[in-house]
Amino acid sequence: MTPPTVPRHILPVLVAAQFAGTSLWFAVNAVMPDLQRELGWAAAAVGTLTSALQLGFILGTLVFALLAIADRYSARAVFLVCALAGAACTVGAWAMVRQYEALLIWRFATGFFLAGIYPVGMKIAAQWYTRGLGGALGLLIGALVLGSASAHALRAVGDALPWPTLMLGVAALAAIGGLLLFFGTSEPPGAHARVTTLQWRALGTVARCWATSVTCGSCTRCG
Repeated sequence: MTPPTVPRHILPVLVAAQFAGTSLWFAVNAVMPDLQRELGWAAAAVGTLTSALQLGFILGTLVFALLAIADRYSARAVFLVCALAGAACTVGAWAMVRQYEALLIWRFATGFFLAGIYPVGMKIAAQWYTRGLGGALGLLIGALVLGSASAHALRAVGDALPWPTLMLGVAALAAIGGLLLFFGTSEPPGAHARVTTLQWRALGTVARCWATSVTCGSCTRCG
């Protein structure tokens, strides 16, 4: 059976939305020199804030995978909600930027919602491109790289740009990316296929199997 023809605009929209959505990644890092001068924060503050975002992304990815969020609901809607939520978290970070502990929480939350942008964008591409998926994913990974660096690029281009404007601009860019993907694409073929529920007992078996292999050096259950 010949796969359905993918509309030409799908891939450019996916790439643009991925670029815009992942611009949230280093939004605070790009303005950190300004914050350090203005608020007297130590140089190590940027590392802690980056770690908070990464932890949020790891946890978000785990939660989204275990609950099969992008399988149970429209992946386009998940991308939109997470892009808007990530943008809102960046606005929250801007509003409470002088409270370091609050800023850590906002960045953690931003990382959590990024798990509904980057991986979900990949999933949407995989649903559309049953052929030529490698090329499509390559472009999306490139959009991730450029998007995550876009805040630094804006800082380099507009060195005199006030840091609040930069943070709010990145938030707006992410929101636009979510809206672009949701309204600029339709549901991919097979998007509503039956969802296979997670087999929790199987996870327990894997965990016991791993524990056995660690203690005895082999696993009789797995051969």
